[in-house]
Amino acid sequence: MVRPADLKAAAAGALCIAGLLAGGALPADETGLDRECVLLLAETADGFMTLDELRERCSSSEARTALADEPPAGPGTAEAAGAEVIPSPIGTRLASERAAAAQPFSILAHRPNFFMPVVYNREGWSPELFRRQSGDPGFENKNVEGQFQISLKVPLAVGLFNGRMDLYGAYTNHSFWQMYNSDFSEPFRETNHEPEVWAQFENDWEVLGLINTVNTFGWVHQSNGRSGVLSRSWDRLAATFVFERGRWVFAVRPWIWLTTDKGKSDNPDIDDYMGHGELRAVYGRKGHVFSAMLRNQLESGFERGAVELSWSFPVFDYPYLKGYVQYFYGYGESLIDYNNKVNRIGIGISITDWLD
Repeated sequence: MVRPADLKAAAAGALCIAGLLAGGALPADETGLDRECVLLLAETADGFMTLDELRERCSSSEARTALADEPPAGPGTAEAAGAEVIPSPIGTRLASERAAAAQPFSILAHRPNFFMPVVYNREGWSPELFRRQSGDPGFENKNVEGQFQISLKVPLAVGLFNGRMDLYGAYTNHSFWQMYNSDFSEPFRETNHEPEVWAQFENDWEVLGLINTVNTFGWVHQSNGRSGVLSRSWDRLAATFVFERGRWVFAVRPWIWLTTDKGKSDNPDIDDYMGHGELRAVYGRKGHVFSAMLRNQLESGFERGAVELSWSFPVFDYPYLKGYVQYFYGYGESLIDYNNKVNRIGIGISITDWLD
């Protein structure tokens, strides 16, 4: 992660380069720097080179010679041929998070943040448990409701172990709102609370043509804050391994349910429906983000799995939100529905997505 000192150094380096371009404010005989080397790095180096790195690079005669021997872009190169240069999707997001995390009390987006005012479930959401809890045998859930998700994270410690590890905490709220059920006071049918803490390690290993960019290890709690027959909760140790190739990002997320006695749980068979991990693929292009999630398919013999598909897309040139469509089929849409099949589609707006 970028520390405040690195940001200041980068800014200072930019000012020095600007001075050189404006008229050679740092002649070589006073600074020991090779002016041509500095100018070349100003054109070719990435945006994270610090002033110390620039000095080291351009004060070494060997480095200057090696830099001068590098072939310039010309006919036959990707740049000259007009080949499209695809920025790293994860690298772009990490860079923006580094800049924000350098400031104290930073709050960052974690998972997608969205609001879908129209969500239709073809299967219908079962009212049976709500009838038992309320004692009202006439209670009904509407097949159309609203859903929203708020997901935020904060850096707890960054740049640990010489910049190799960062610590984060996060909170995700996914609410299921019967906003059209005026006969029963438009209740929140379910709200899932998910706090988590994890250690994050950036990486650059290449595996089967994919680059492993980020790995995380941590603890996650999920509950609906209810009591009685509506109570649901579980705790897990979870890891995430993120890979990318071009515009594609793939995430493998295994977990272990932390329980010593399933019989005492409000949801003793939840791992039969939620499994022990999930796979996600994300593709981004020109502001469009497509996501697909698979969970518990092979493990359950395709009987109790889940599929989630989503698409966020630009709305004209408005920069603050995008259109959003999400489809879910299977089990575990929410904790209260972990063992109920859902077949629903929703449409609304997205404020942030997986690659924003």
